[in-house]
Amino acid sequence: MRKNIAVIFAGGSGKRMNTVSRPKQFLELQGKPIIIFTLELFDLHPEVDGIVVVCIEPWIPFLKKQLKKFEITKVVEIVPGGETGQDSIYNGLAAAAKHFPGDSCVMIHDGVRPLIVEQTISDNIRTVSEKGNCITCIPATETFVVKQEDGELKIPSRAQSLIARAPQSFILEDILDAHEKAREEGKHDFIDSCTMMSYYGYHINTIIGPMENIKITTPSDFFIFRAMVEVHENQQIFGY
Repeated sequence: MRKNIAVIFAGGSGKRMNTVSRPKQFLELQGKPIIIFTLELFDLHPEVDGIVVVCIEPWIPFLKKQLKKFEITKVVEIVPGGETGQDSIYNGLAAAAKHFPGDSCVMIHDGVRPLIVEQTISDNIRTVSEKGNCITCIPATETFVVKQEDGELKIPSRAQSLIARAPQSFILEDILDAHEKAREEGKHDFIDSCTMMSYYGYHINTIIGPMENIKITTPSDFFIFRAMVEVHENQQIFGY
């Protein structure tokens, strides 16, 4: 049976969050770091077999303590990040390949996207099983304007536009192969995994995830996250 694994990227320093004492993924809400909120979603999902975390190297000991404190049990390895986001993801994928077979489904997710839901993980696993890959998107709610090289503006139809988010999920050996090609060609600046896979000729499939699946990058994002956690708690308490 195919294994399902998550590679969680927690390698950013959080400069746009204006934090000094700690990276954004370790900021706490109600005594729990953001990265733990994210990891819990994958750790508790019945179809997820294992997790690899890519972490800023000096913070690895702190993360290990938090995993024990919050009883996160599916993390099989924590690896340090690389020079770029792409290099960091490669480190995580290479670690995953040491623990799981090449035909595994690997879900690449941001450690600071803690507002996905169980259904989104299930949809990623199912779509990879059926079609070989998928990226989680949301519908575009505003108009995009694309500036062409000649200075002309192109305005895609909003109805046909999607915004890529995460997880971005693939067969492990496929995404590793793309990373190896990029490294051989000296390319280290792909913005995300779906961009890389598209560049190397893969047809990319999509699923629609929740609108609140934001990446916590700025202080205002953190306030939205806090409000959403309170909404979920109220729903549990009052049953609505």
